[in-house]
Parts: sequence; C-alpha cells; structure tokens
Amino acid sequence: MSRSASGFDPSLPPPKVSGPSAAAGFLPIPWALWPAEARLLVGLVALWSLLGLLVMTSASWWVAEREMQDAAYYLKRQGIWLIASWGLFWLAICTSLRRWLRTAAPALLVGALMVAATLVVGSTVNGASRWLVLGPIQIQPTELVKPFVVLQGAAIFSHWRRIANDQKLLWIGIFAVLILLILKQPNLSTAALTGLLLWLMALAAGLPLTLLLGAGGAGGLLGVASIMINTYQRIRVTSFLDPWQDAQGDGYQLVQSLLAIGSGGFLGEGLGLSTQKLQYLPIQSTDFIFAVFAEEFGFVGSLLLLLFLGIFGYVGLRVAFSCRSNQHRLVAIGATTLLVGQSILNIAVASGSMPTTGLPLPMISYGGNSLLASLLAAGLLVRCSLETTGLERPRPRRRRSGPAPIG
Repeated sequence: MSRSASGFDPSLPPPKVSGPSAAAGFLPIPWALWPAEARLLVGLVALWSLLGLLVMTSASWWVAEREMQDAAYYLKRQGIWLIASWGLFWLAICTSLRRWLRTAAPALLVGALMVAATLVVGSTVNGASRWLVLGPIQIQPTELVKPFVVLQGAAIFSHWRRIANDQKLLWIGIFAVLILLILKQPNLSTAALTGLLLWLMALAAGLPLTLLLGAGGAGGLLGVASIMINTYQRIRVTSFLDPWQDAQGDGYQLVQSLLAIGSGGFLGEGLGLSTQKLQYLPIQSTDFIFAVFAEEFGFVGSLLLLLFLGIFGYVGLRVAFSCRSNQHRLVAIGATTLLVGQSILNIAVASGSMPTTGLPLPMISYGGNSLLASLLAAGLLVRCSLETTGLERPRPRRRRSGPAPIG
C-alpha cells in the first residue's frame, strides 16, 4: 500500500469531516486536513510578503518623501496591491487546477496580445515600452503572463506524446512569438526567463533531448543577436565585466550596488539605516532592492534570505514529487522555478554575478503586477499540494437521459 509524500493513502476513501461543510467555508478543505507542505507554504508566503513590504518601505521612504512629499507613498500603494494579491492567492488555492488549466490557453493568448499592444500604445520608460496605462493603473503584461506560461506549458508538455504534431507546432510557435514580442520591447531578461522556464519544464516532462538541445541553442543565438542589435544591452554586458572602468558612467549602477552590499558588513547597518538608498543607488526599490537589503541586514541577513529561498524551493519540489499527475507535477515545478529562480537571478544581478537586467525580486520589489503574478504562482503551488490529498475528487458525471445508443 503506497502513500504520497504528504502521508495520505490514495487507496483509502476520503475521511469524514465533522463540522461545517468545506465547500461552504472559507477554506477548500478543513485546515486540519491540509498536507504539511501546504501549511508550510502558506506560512512561508506570508513571511515572504510581509518581509518584502518591510524591506520595500525601508528602500523607498526617502525617495517618496523627496519626490511625493509623503514618505509612506509607496507603502500605501504596495499595501493595496498586496491585499489584492492575497485575494488572488486565496482564489488560486480555492479553485481546482483543472479550471486553471482550462483558462491557461485563452489567458496566454490575451497576454500575448497585451504584450504586442505595448509596442504600439505602450508607455515608454528608459527606452523600453513595457506598460499599458489605464487611468491610474499601469499594467505590465510581461509580469502578468508568467503564471499562465507555467500553466499552459504544463498542459502541453504533460501530454506531449499524445497530442498531434500540428498542435505541438502551434504552441511552440505561440511560445516563440511571445518571447519575440518581449524581446521587441526590449526586455531581454524577461524573455530569457520565460524561455528558460519553458525549457526546464520541458526537461522535467521528459521531452526528446534533441528537441531540448535545439531549443536551447536557438534561444542562445537569439539572446546573442539581441545583445548585438541593442546598444544598451551590449553596454550592460561590457560594463558588467569591469564596472569600475566607468564607475561614473555605464558602470555606476552596479558599482553603487556593490558598495551597498559591501557596506553591510557581517551584521548590517540596521533596518532603515542604508545610506546608498538616499542618493546614490538608482532603482533602489525595484531591480536593486537586494542591495538595500544587504546593506541593512549584512552578510548574515543575505545568507538567511538565500536559506529561505532554498527551503521554499525544497518544499516546492516535495509538492511536485507528491503529485499524482504529470500536469500537476509540472505546474508545481514551474511555479517553484518561477519564484525561486527569478529571485536568484535578481540577487545575482545586484551582486555583480550577472549583467544588469530588469527582473524584480518576487514579493519584495515595488510593483503591483509582480506581486499579483508571484502570489498567483504561489497559490497554484499550494493548490497542487492540496490536490495530492484526494479529498476534493471530481463529482461523477450525470448520465444523459434519452434512448440508449444503437449498437
């Protein structure tokens, strides 16, 4: 008799639940019946998002006071987005993965159209058209589309050997067009993350090695071509190799980030006491927020953050290994890779281990679109864990009335 990693025996009937009906309550199933991984994930996500709000407030108050005459300006806006994002997180937990997978294809196509719209009517900031402005709200489609890339990638790759060749070519083409549209903005970092995410999910699904090698080679050539075509990307790569050569010019951002990290020392300057954020470090509340964190919490705090990401990744992979279907397993792998992988890439950029990119630090960097996408991905991961219990089995289909079929 086999048991899943959560300790539930799928061969046994679901246990009887006393008290209010789970369907009528706030939770999809009673909290006492949640797997340990699901409970732990909810706690980790809560800690991650609250820590992120604290760090974002520390990183942004000086700029907010100087530019908006309100030190809590960014805190208020991020707090509103955080409440909305937690609502989406809970919706993801309470909605079956089957429904999410059914909405993945149309949502991905709408997301691709929105990315294309940024090239025509998008708001341009620092030479990149990545935002659609709707009144007071700025929409960044490249962030919002990420969870649906995970869902649709899982839907396609889990049935790769059973779907027709035309369907395979169609979705490979759609994924490729989406990546090309993101590159056109230009946004090399998000395009590379999207391609790498799909590649890792395809690897986990067991797709043919020749196809994976061909896709990896094509992606690498595409990245090199983008760097050669776009001057600012080429400058970022050369300045990354030796930022001190032009410390007041192209290497300024990375140099200030490294100075902030180095100034933190072993234990850090203390929460709110970063000096680099006051006037020296650009983009301190978004792409380079880790530098502020490292200056205020030091080597020990940075190590604890990396340990936290490692724990989150471990729990996410435990959920993936306990899933009983390939689709669920790939969703769990994709969501974990998206959250932990993007975090590692952001930290690598801030610490000078990678060329400067525009990837936010999930649940920590300022930005409502990134918060929504990150908490949706986290909710899908928790939902994968809940569905390993077998407590929410699909209802039997009703038999159609009418005469029996002939033969």
